[in-house]
This record gives sequence, C-alpha cells and structure tokens, in this order.
Amino acid sequence: MEEKTQLPKWEGKTSAELKGPAAAEVWPLLADFCNIYKWFQTLETSYRVEGVPGEPGLIRYCGHSGDDNDEDDQTSDMIKFSAKEKLLMIDPIRRCLSYEVLDNSWGLKSYVATMQVLDLDLDLDGNNDQSCRGCKIEWSFVCDPIEGWIYGDFISCLDSRLQSMARKMEHDAILSRTS
Repeated sequence: MEEKTQLPKWEGKTSAELKGPAAAEVWPLLADFCNIYKWFQTLETSYRVEGVPGEPGLIRYCGHSGDDNDEDDQTSDMIKFSAKEKLLMIDPIRRCLSYEVLDNSWGLKSYVATMQVLDLDLDLDGNNDQSCRGCKIEWSFVCDPIEGWIYGDFISCLDSRLQSMARKMEHDAILSRTS
C-alpha cells in the first residue's frame, strides 16, 4: 500500500490598520458574523444557516460569483467562491473570533482562522489626541495546502481582501460619526 505524504500546514497572518475608528467601533462590525458581506466587497451575500447569532456553533453561508469588477482587486479573475463557515469562538473582551470553513468551492481543507481587532495609539507624541487613534485587524489562519494554489498567492489574496475590508470599515466609521 502506498502511503500519502502529509504536507505541512499553511499558517499565516495578515493585518490592516484603520486610522480614526477605535477597536470598540470596529469590533461590532466584525462580530456581526453573518453580515460579513457588508465589509468584503467581493462577497455578494452572507446569511445565517443555523445556530444562534453571536454564539459558537453559528453557521453562515457566504459567496460571490467571481464577476469582480473592482480594479483595485488584484484577484478579480478568481474563481467563484461559496462556503459555509462555523463560528468556533467569540470573545467580546479580547475582540476576537475564530471560525472554521466547512463546505467550500476553493478546496480549503481544515481551514481555521482567527480575527482580532486591537486598539492602536497613532499619536507618537503622547498627546492622546482622539483624532489620531485607530485600530488594527489581524487575520491569522491554519489550513492544509490548497491544491492548485501557491502559499504566497493565497496569503496575498487574504491580505487584499482584508485591506479592502479595512478601508470600507474605516470609511463607514467616519461617515457614521458625521451623520
């Protein structure tokens, strides 16, 4: 019998800084697990499949058709994506959540990710100026290698998605303060 060689897991982390909104303003946006499509421009839909909102065990469906026309998105020629994702842990004190990708169209196997929102003090002069505050979203993951993908391309894809999400959250946080 031929034994399959187990490839090492892919592990990585990407982050995005938001200037202006504090972690307390951004966390509720990320914690709204079933409405991730509001922040990921490449997702057309996301909704609750089963479970209780805000509690581990919640499963969401999210997807897009792959018809991205966003010129800033270097992955616009990516294949269609759909997935069911399960909330594993949510911690409002540490402002983090972990989820697992279940059924999906990208070939992700044993993919688990953690997203956390951290406060930043961007004022290096120590003035505690609220206009200089901000936050950072960190997205880390562990998964089996994905057939047909190169690790660097996968992490670049995640980073592109996170940067886009952070820009939208930053923009919407500024708009909500002025309205």
